[in-house]
Amino acid sequence: MTENVVSLHKNPEPPVDPDPLTTLTVVPDLVPAKPVPLWLRSGRAIRTAATHDATRTTARTVVRHGLYVAGGARIVAKRAWDGRTAARYERYMRTAEAAGNFEAAAEWEERGQRFRDARHRRRMDLLHSPLDAAKGAAVTTGMGIGGLILIGVAMAMATKDATEVVTPLMAVIKFINLMVTIVQVVWGPAVSLAPFLALLALWSVGAHQQAAPQWALPDRVRNGEGEPITPSIVVKALRDLGVPTLRNAIKDMGDAGASMLSPIVIAGCGVEVDVTLPSGVSTIEVQGRRRKLAENLSRHEHEVFITIPQAARTVRLWVADSGALDEPIGPSPLVTDETLTADYAKGKAPWGQDLRGDAAALSLYQRHLLITGLSNQGKTVALRSLALWLSLDKSVQFLMGDLKGVGDWAMFDGLAHVLIQGPTDEHVIQVTEMVEGAVEEMNRRIQAPPGTVFPPLIVLVDEAQVAFMCPAKDEDKRPYGGAKANSRYFMAVRKIHNQGRAVNVLMWQGTQDPTNENLPKLVREGAHTRASLALGTESQARMALGDKAVDGGAAPNLLRPGLDRGTLVVASDGITIPAGQSSITVRTHYVNDDDATAITDRAKALRDGVTTLTLIERGEDRDQLADIAAVIGDAPRLRTQDVIKRLSALNGDAYGDWSPGDLTRVLDGTGAEPYKSDGRMVVGRDQITRALAHRDEMGSASGA
Repeated sequence: MTENVVSLHKNPEPPVDPDPLTTLTVVPDLVPAKPVPLWLRSGRAIRTAATHDATRTTARTVVRHGLYVAGGARIVAKRAWDGRTAARYERYMRTAEAAGNFEAAAEWEERGQRFRDARHRRRMDLLHSPLDAAKGAAVTTGMGIGGLILIGVAMAMATKDATEVVTPLMAVIKFINLMVTIVQVVWGPAVSLAPFLALLALWSVGAHQQAAPQWALPDRVRNGEGEPITPSIVVKALRDLGVPTLRNAIKDMGDAGASMLSPIVIAGCGVEVDVTLPSGVSTIEVQGRRRKLAENLSRHEHEVFITIPQAARTVRLWVADSGALDEPIGPSPLVTDETLTADYAKGKAPWGQDLRGDAAALSLYQRHLLITGLSNQGKTVALRSLALWLSLDKSVQFLMGDLKGVGDWAMFDGLAHVLIQGPTDEHVIQVTEMVEGAVEEMNRRIQAPPGTVFPPLIVLVDEAQVAFMCPAKDEDKRPYGGAKANSRYFMAVRKIHNQGRAVNVLMWQGTQDPTNENLPKLVREGAHTRASLALGTESQARMALGDKAVDGGAAPNLLRPGLDRGTLVVASDGITIPAGQSSITVRTHYVNDDDATAITDRAKALRDGVTTLTLIERGEDRDQLADIAAVIGDAPRLRTQDVIKRLSALNGDAYGDWSPGDLTRVLDGTGAEPYKSDGRMVVGRDQITRALAHRDEMGSASGA
């Protein structure tokens, strides 16, 4: 009992709930840990070692240098194959064909054929070389031994010792023996080292060309592309450009070339900097090394543009952010703003963006236009977007000829006064007569009283090279195509270029692959606004834009066909060009067919209604057979020349330009064909009368 009382009065401490955190940290100390199996500890160690940065770097280094050897072997094998075969010429020829430069393709084909001919001659020479070599060796050996003996005889006569005769010969034999001994000593080590030397050479080639996967390359190489452009990077790129005068000048500068550079400023999707070149360095030397400069800046060639500003001995570099030029620029304001209108005289067409990201707008007021480029590069869309904007000015009239004829301009039906679509010679004839009609309208406007205001008339021909290369001729043997003084299309375009601007008659043309044959010099130089998409060669760029623009840095031939679709180089005073430059690069908005149709629907709503002609009327329809009978009258027969004269007097519009061939064409198959009488071609009255009667009978029968 006492013990119980005592136990009740000991006042023990109340139990306390254990802290979870304390419990977690204490319990492991109280519970003895189980030993970790050896295999598990080994696996963890292996995983840790395998994922360590040092292990990864070492593995990447081993793989990289091993692949340098394999890549070097591949490069050397490719070079050897190119040197022994015509593969290089075939490759260059295919590249030129893909770029549309068929002249260069033909040149490479000719070079390849010359290489094959030379290789064939060398192989044929090898068939005779062993025999020729044996004969040569025998002759050379005999002459050599004979010469040595003659020397020995001279020595024996001089020394009175007959044994000196063989002294020169024995000296040569001992020298040969020494060479053999040296080769025997060196041959073994050389054979042993040869494989290692060969591997070292292959490794050197592979390392120089970075012939390894991207993940295996060093960090500085893998992460170099797209790095920010800094003054030191620009100076280093210029120093390594391969211009000795520039390199030496940078080394001699106390500030390591920093004084050459203007501040680097952000310009759109890239940066811009002016470089003042040291004395003795030409701007052309820098322009001609655009690719190397781009690679030194860790950029692709199309991401660096070199232009010539006003300041002397200065080049302006625009360097794009890596990959920025491959991003789309967004829709056209013509599509996004349904309230947008146009003003021919004071407004500018929203065409796209320049490389700085600023809006590029083009004034079309009293400016003839020419757009060129390779096929499928966006020429029609670029030209059409200008016409779409101008269509929103209800005062503008259009005469259109699409010599491709696939419906790219079909939405202008009901908007243009004339719309001819098709690629044939007949379509070229129709387009030529359309342009000649514009010339007549131009002449009418010129003869109007001074001060008369005329609505703008846009004469637009897409795929104009089809017209220039058309072989068709008219009745007077005048060609529709060509670039001579009797070419109808060429002369009509030239007349509009000469005088149309003053009375608002303007010529717009789009053409492919400019050459002297499909785009004559006088025509391309008559355009106030000249723009070019991707081209194949610099000579084509000069034809498209002119020497001044190309010498100032314009290079549409360096645009990438397919990848830079819609990007064009513009030379015009109708667009804002940075001071000192002669051209500007514009990335045009893409307006698809559905959006173009919606825009033309808005344009049609602004007008009272336009009836679009799809062919040129050549005068009223006449009964030609009846007219021939009428002009013959009561005469039993009449000379063909007299028939044509009377027809011309009867109706000059219908028959004023007729030739004997036209008369024969009409009468052919009627039974009243011209025939000879007294040595002259005549048309008989009775035959014409029977032909008319027969035609009437056939018409009555078909009507019944």
